[in-house]
Amino acid sequence: MRRSNSIAVKTPSATRNASRVPAVPVSLKGTPIQVSAEKSQPPKTQRPQRNHGELIQGLSKEMVRFRRALLGWYDQNRRDLPWRRTRDPYAIWLSEIMLQQTRVAAVLEHYRIFLERFPNVAALAAASEDAVLAAWSGLGYYRRARMLHQCAREIVGRNGGRFPENSEALQELPGIGRYTAAAIASIAFAEPVAVVDGNVERVLHRITGSNLTARQCWERAEELLSKSRPGDFNQAMMELGATVCLPREPRCLVCPVRQSCVTQGETQRQKTSLRQKRREIWCALERRDGRVRLVKRPKKASLMAGMWELPQWTELPHTSASEAHWRTFRHSITVTDYRVHVLRDWKVKGCLPARGEWVAIDKIPQLPITGLTRKVLKAGGII
Repeated sequence: MRRSNSIAVKTPSATRNASRVPAVPVSLKGTPIQVSAEKSQPPKTQRPQRNHGELIQGLSKEMVRFRRALLGWYDQNRRDLPWRRTRDPYAIWLSEIMLQQTRVAAVLEHYRIFLERFPNVAALAAASEDAVLAAWSGLGYYRRARMLHQCAREIVGRNGGRFPENSEALQELPGIGRYTAAAIASIAFAEPVAVVDGNVERVLHRITGSNLTARQCWERAEELLSKSRPGDFNQAMMELGATVCLPREPRCLVCPVRQSCVTQGETQRQKTSLRQKRREIWCALERRDGRVRLVKRPKKASLMAGMWELPQWTELPHTSASEAHWRTFRHSITVTDYRVHVLRDWKVKGCLPARGEWVAIDKIPQLPITGLTRKVLKAGGII
C-alpha cells in the first residue's frame, strides 16, 4: 500500500480503525464495486465492516445465481455425448485427449471404435503402438495417440491400472496437463477444481469484459466453480462456449447467464490467423490381386512417423501420368492445404518407381494409415 507524504498524528482509535479497512470487493464481472465515502465523519453507529460484509454477501448471491442459472440450463440442454454417461476415468480421459483440437462430430465414431478395441486401460497398455495408431487413424495429431499409449503403460505399471484421484497426481502422468487433469478429476472423482479450455476462456473474457491473462482466467474459473457439482459445472462452462458463446456469432438471446455478462455479444477484434500454406502433391493408387501398394513413413519423420501411406511425389512423376489421373482431393494437415492428384492403375511399365510394399486389403484396418490415405481408399471403395 502506498503511503501518503503528509504527516498525521495517529490516535489509538485511528490506528485500530485503519487496521480494519476492508479490501475493495470485485463483482462477478470483474469490475471493482465503488463504495461512496461521506465527506463528514460517519456516525459512530455506522460500521464499515458491515457495509463491506453486505457487499460480499451480495457478491456471493450473484455467484449463486450464476451457478444456478448455468447448471439449470445445462441439465436441460446438454448434448447427449457418450463420455457424459459415465464416471469411468479411462473413458473420460480418452474423450479429453481425442477432443484436443478436434471437433466433437469427428471424435464420436473414433471414440466408439477405440473403446471397442481397447475397453480399459489394461487393454490399451498391452497393445502395440501400431495397433493404437491404427485405431487412432483419421483423427490426426498422432503424438496424442503415442502419449496416450505411454500413459496407459505407466498407469498399469506404476498404479496397477488405477487412475490417481486428484488433479495434482494426474499431472505427473505423461501427456496429461493442467486442463486434462482437472477435467478427469472433477468429472470422474468430483474434485472441486476448475477447468479452462478455449471455450471457457472465451466465456470468461466476455462475462468480465476484460482481456484476462491465462492466470486470471484460471483464478476467475476457480471463483465461479460450483463446489457441489464441479464436474457438471465444468462441462456446463465448456458446453456454453461450444454451443452458445460462439467465437464469431454468440447467441446472446438464449444465453442463461447473459445478465452477468458485460459484453452482451460485443467481441474484441479477432486476431489474424496464420495464413495456410498451399501445396500440390501426386499419389499413386495401385491395386493388384487383392493388395494395395503402401509406403511406410520413416520412424523419425516430423509428421505421422511410422505410418503407412500411398506412394507420393511433389511433382508429376512422368509426362504420361496425366492420362492416369483419377481424382483430385483437398486435404489439410496443420497449417498446410494440399491439392492431391491421385493416379489410378497406371499401366505404363517402368514409369512408376517401385516403392513400398504390397499390403493385403483385409490387413489394412490393422495398420496405422494416414488420414489422406484413408480418405483415398474409402473413395475408391477399397476399405
